Amino acid sequence: MQFIDWLLGTPLGWLLFFCHKLVRNYGVAIVLFAIATKTILFPLSLLAQRNAIVMARLKPRVDDIKRRFAGNSSLILSEQQKLYKHNHYSALKGALPLLVQIPLILGVIAVVYHPLKHVLRLTPTTIQALVSRAADLLSTTPDALGYAGETRVIQLVQDNPGAFADVAAPQILSSIQSVHLEFFGLNLAQVPVWGSITIIWPILSGLSALGLCLYQNKYYVLQKFAGPANRVGLTVFMVLFSGYFAAVLPGAFGLYWTAGNLLAILVVWLCNLVDDPRKTVDYSAIPVRVRLTPEQRRQARAAKRESAVRSREDQKRFRTSYGDVLVYAEGSGYWKYFSGVVSRLLDAGVTIRYVTSDVKDPVFARASDTFHPYYISPRALIPFMMQLDVDTVLMTLPDLEKFHIKRSLVRKDIEYIYLDHGMTSLHLTLREGALDHFDTIFCNGPNHIEEMRQTERAYGLPAKTLVPTGYPLLDDMIGALTARGERVRNDPPVALVAPSWQPENLLELCLPDVLNPLFAQGFHVILRPHPEFVKQFGPAIDAVRREWAAQCDAGVLEIQTDFSSSSTVYNADVVVTDWSTIAQEFSYCTKKPSIFINTPMKVMNPNWQAIDAVPTDITLRDQIGVSVHVDALDGLGAVAQEMVDHPHDWTERITAVMEENLFNLGHAAQACADYVLSSREERQRRRDLAQAEVDWQHGTATPRQQQLLADDEARCLRARADRARQEADALDMRAHTLREEADALDIDADAWESRAEEEEGDHALSR
Repeated sequence: MQFIDWLLGTPLGWLLFFCHKLVRNYGVAIVLFAIATKTILFPLSLLAQRNAIVMARLKPRVDDIKRRFAGNSSLILSEQQKLYKHNHYSALKGALPLLVQIPLILGVIAVVYHPLKHVLRLTPTTIQALVSRAADLLSTTPDALGYAGETRVIQLVQDNPGAFADVAAPQILSSIQSVHLEFFGLNLAQVPVWGSITIIWPILSGLSALGLCLYQNKYYVLQKFAGPANRVGLTVFMVLFSGYFAAVLPGAFGLYWTAGNLLAILVVWLCNLVDDPRKTVDYSAIPVRVRLTPEQRRQARAAKRESAVRSREDQKRFRTSYGDVLVYAEGSGYWKYFSGVVSRLLDAGVTIRYVTSDVKDPVFARASDTFHPYYISPRALIPFMMQLDVDTVLMTLPDLEKFHIKRSLVRKDIEYIYLDHGMTSLHLTLREGALDHFDTIFCNGPNHIEEMRQTERAYGLPAKTLVPTGYPLLDDMIGALTARGERVRNDPPVALVAPSWQPENLLELCLPDVLNPLFAQGFHVILRPHPEFVKQFGPAIDAVRREWAAQCDAGVLEIQTDFSSSSTVYNADVVVTDWSTIAQEFSYCTKKPSIFINTPMKVMNPNWQAIDAVPTDITLRDQIGVSVHVDALDGLGAVAQEMVDHPHDWTERITAVMEENLFNLGHAAQACADYVLSSREERQRRRDLAQAEVDWQHGTATPRQQQLLADDEARCLRARADRARQEADALDMRAHTLREEADALDIDADAWESRAEEEEGDHALSR
């Protein structure tokens, strides 16, 4: 406390000294002291206000990040930090007034407990003598008086100055007598006591804190965006905090704290006057929170408990053995990406452990002796994945080791395989380094192999196993569409508008400019927002329904948010999108063209141009359709009509593009399964070989193990022979090349010799 008194109490004490000297009243001096501190700190309050306005402007985008990356707290934090840095927002600026208040409170406490030092500016020697005499008069010790020693001196001197005549000069005693610690009849040196009028200080402190919080909830920019729980929680905390400290400290602190809370209301008003947030902040963006009924809250709590119990039970029953394959699905919608591969692996007798983060995933109905689905909650998933003991992990989730999903700590030889769940470019639509920690990549087409090899060279990464598999889901979609039979042209023609859900997608950026030209051309339009957009931005979808209610009632527009069927995708005459891979799915399946709106590009890796490969997300736009700039959308209807009128112009073109850009059309799932099977066999062979070597060294190798060692030795010899033959062939080719070069040199020598003879003859004739 002495250090705090020296560091903080000294400057604040001088401030209180000048306030007291100005008014000669301790209570009024405390109020002036509070005004002075608020005035000094006003620039910090104004800085925090401006910072809060920035935060309020960013609040919709912050909420957007939370929705778009829900479940990945590390990524959310990373994206928020990028947003804050770009907009010069600092959490420290907002916290500065609060951070300054903490030492300020300690300094005020030091000042309140040492009025002789800070108000009267007496020397330490004099103060010590006065406190010692006060202790003698009270039959105690200076240490027992503690922090209240100086205030007791003032009380005793004013009651009996003669008792201190021999320890202090008359003018000092006179100055002490001139200090009036009463304020409206209340002794500011006394700690409030229950049943006494002094209890008014904690009451006033609590009420002033309540008034401040209520005012901030209504007028402070950030509190207007805060939820009810946040507002109520902060209010309760501030009231209890203010009341408690005012109850355990002298009344002077309660007076200061009450005045400070009331002045803080004035500070908020002045900050709003100087920097009015209403000029720059869209208060209409404040989300309307849906209040759940007690029954809904009960059901939500019950569902949460049920999920937690299910996750714990599935973790307990999770058992693996060598050779098992684990498939991780983020939710119920991911089964379609794995179904073909899993089916073929099951047919080959492989045991599949299917882990999902969706407790209601329909995949649980597929459980069998060799297919074991498990629910692992998002919270439990982190330690679960770090304890895996399987041979192979197949997943569509990138960013392994980057965020919450880590490689196993139990087994270092697990093969992690990445299966892309979209026909996109890996270095554009995934974050930088998203695939660095995978061992194997299932590649949809040549672009994936080129991108990965260029990335490895650019960043000095070890070479991964790149398997030319193709895209299994596309094969399933083409098969389903073929089974439906031949399709006829719609009358009126149908345009499927299918935006992606990245920021500034066409639904948010230019929806009227897209829909109106299609309506004018006579199209029936189906608006099919991205499923994640529907899930995360329900109010935005509701706003679209209200805005286009007349067109929906007229039957020219249909807003589809039920994604259980893909019939609208297959039956449309043309697709209009921005950067969604639904264009590739539609065009490859139906051989009909797509229209791409050139909204801001969907980029997850800002450094995608570090490698030379041009993303197919860009190159395909003008190969399987037509791209239209957002400033030229008035001609969109005519472009769509031209495509519908001449569908056969696109059939062969799209077929050629598909065959050029995708591996193993019609057999992608089998290619994936074949690799997993061959990889498992090779891993098992290496394990058996390692055990055979150990047993052979101990003289316990079985005939089968001896044969395995012999086969491996023969395989090594064959490999060495193959390498020797390759080296011999290379040497033969080199020798052949050298002979050709020697022959060429001989020819050149003959030519030069002939030319020299001719020149010599010419020279002889000239002589």
